Amino acid sequence: MKTTTFNFAIKSLLIVALFQVNYVFAQEHYHETENSLALSYTDDSLTWNPAPDFFPNCSFTLLHGEMSDPNLDLFFKIEPNTEVINHTHKSPERMILMSGDLEVQYEGEEATVVKAGSYLYGPANKPHRAKCLDNGPCVLFIALVDAFDAVPIEE
Repeated sequence: MKTTTFNFAIKSLLIVALFQVNYVFAQEHYHETENSLALSYTDDSLTWNPAPDFFPNCSFTLLHGEMSDPNLDLFFKIEPNTEVINHTHKSPERMILMSGDLEVQYEGEEATVVKAGSYLYGPANKPHRAKCLDNGPCVLFIALVDAFDAVPIEE
């Protein structure tokens, strides 16, 4: 009985040690391959790309990640007095309005006007629309859990 307990303890210690070595290696490798990032939406080095056609007068710039990959961060710019049509995403959205005043309405909810500095959360697959008011442009920081997709809702 003591031998079995001793063997189990030794095996457990070896497993823990292997996990710790793997963790340390992964952390060292992670720090070697990725740099930190600090950007403002006004940074001249950003490249603003046109948004899909169903978002006229809108543009975006990638901050971290790729459009087809999960864990994507981007700035999304909506010009003043521009409406963003009703649409949905597979991914939840975590957003901070960086500039402007934005009216947002999610299906089944009252419209809300948010000001620069406001946090917004958009549930996955919940239709919503927005309008940048005349105090624009409206620039949103958006963090997506899943790859980017936006699907217009036919009205």
